[in-house]
Amino acid sequence: MKVQYGDACLSLQQVYQCTRQFMNGISSVTDSPRPGQAHPVVTPEGIAAVEASVKENRLVTLNEIQAWCGPEGR
Repeated sequence: MKVQYGDACLSLQQVYQCTRQFMNGISSVTDSPRPGQAHPVVTPEGIAAVEASVKENRLVTLNEIQAWCGPEGR
């Protein structure tokens, strides 16, 4: 498989791990949410607010927008 797929190929250890997980009933191949991951919050209201502030002042910086919106956005 390494010849066919190159570095994108799963290692033998990863194949064994996936096999064990599927045999234990896990059928999803997507990542599960983990604690500590940021939850991006993008709302139409937040987008409109940022667009309005940029139209009002074209020289506004990303740091100023972040300070105004806060770390999680509005």
